[in-house]
Amino acid sequence: MIEPRLPKYQWGQRVKAAIDLRNDGSFPDAPTDGLLVGVGGIGEIVQVGTHTEANLPVYLVEFGERLVVGCFEEEITPL
Repeated sequence: MIEPRLPKYQWGQRVKAAIDLRNDGSFPDAPTDGLLVGVGGIGEIVQVGTHTEANLPVYLVEFGERLVVGCFEEEITPL
């Protein structure tokens, strides 16, 4: 069993998108592979969880009003 990686970032921390964040199909009102947040988009971590299969931290990041995107550490950077 792989031990879970401890999160680098914390709830409430402001971050920016390190890559273009695209719809993986989890946003039914947006086209699949459509752009959700462009590189440099600024958001705030509203929850930290764990991807159970990979044992990796997953961050729910709120970018603007009502757009919350699940991100891995490689997809965001701290401000």
